[in-house]
Amino acid sequence: MNQIDNCLEVRNLKKYFKTPAGALHAVDDVTFDIPLGSTLGVVGESGCGKSTLGRVVLGLLDATDGSVVFQGEDITNASKKRRKELRTDMQLIFQDPFSSLDPRMCVSDLIAEPLHVYKIYKSGVDLEKRVADLMDTVGLARRLAYAFPHELDGGRRQRIGVARALALNPKFIVCDEPVSALDVSIQAQILNLLKTLQRDLGLTYMFITHDLSVVKHISRDILVMYMGCMMEKSPADELFEHPMHPYTKGLLSAIPIPSIHVKRKKILMKGEITSPVEPEPGCRFAPRCPYATEQCRKEMPVLVEVTPGHFTACHQVKGEQ
Repeated sequence: MNQIDNCLEVRNLKKYFKTPAGALHAVDDVTFDIPLGSTLGVVGESGCGKSTLGRVVLGLLDATDGSVVFQGEDITNASKKRRKELRTDMQLIFQDPFSSLDPRMCVSDLIAEPLHVYKIYKSGVDLEKRVADLMDTVGLARRLAYAFPHELDGGRRQRIGVARALALNPKFIVCDEPVSALDVSIQAQILNLLKTLQRDLGLTYMFITHDLSVVKHISRDILVMYMGCMMEKSPADELFEHPMHPYTKGLLSAIPIPSIHVKRKKILMKGEITSPVEPEPGCRFAPRCPYATEQCRKEMPVLVEVTPGHFTACHQVKGEQ
């Protein structure tokens, strides 16, 4: 039996939505692997297709083209029955910890809901013990078992979301901007919790965010998206030390530096944003790129491995090598 090294393998994944004006290219030809027990950070501006990518990977949205292989099994066109079975192995942590929770349910009922749906426990005593264990795991005091979401702060609500995601003992979790709605100090607590859970439970994450400083803290590899396309992918440290794509450089230049002695030149990305509906041929970033040439406007760049493990889709970067 062959040993599986990658938890997830995505190949040429596409997701188009039909609109009156034509097909909206939400995710366009995205390819990546996530090794077992590691984290892939997916970053980009709002509307670049990050969340759609996560939902297509989980099967919440059907792929237009391409394939998703989970632990050696092609699940791209899995049946409805198989999709339900996969929910025990593939879970999602939502962005807004308040709107993702039923306000009429208390904490213990919210955490127990996945266990009820899948009829994991026949005994009420076993169910209560599992809920209590999950609360301990995510750092929720047991005295809050009968509290309601509106009585809790954002950090505790998100811990409920994490506990719900862990309830069925998944192997892979899509974290869809799980800390963007939280205060900075609470963000650090949730990030540290996710890292601890990954270490203790052997979890694999796809961590979606628009905050590059956050993604560096938790990710092994980072994928940069723009208008549904991959711009760059590399190990986290390599991306921050040697960014290659002009879009990535622009994003990194916007990260605040907590020092009055260090100055960083900000790169202003001017120009019109390309429409994702029936986009014109060429690089999606070309209208905003200061280095764009006629080739960039007419020909879509191919993702190329410029240095070992560092992939970039840019005609200019390719030409420099």
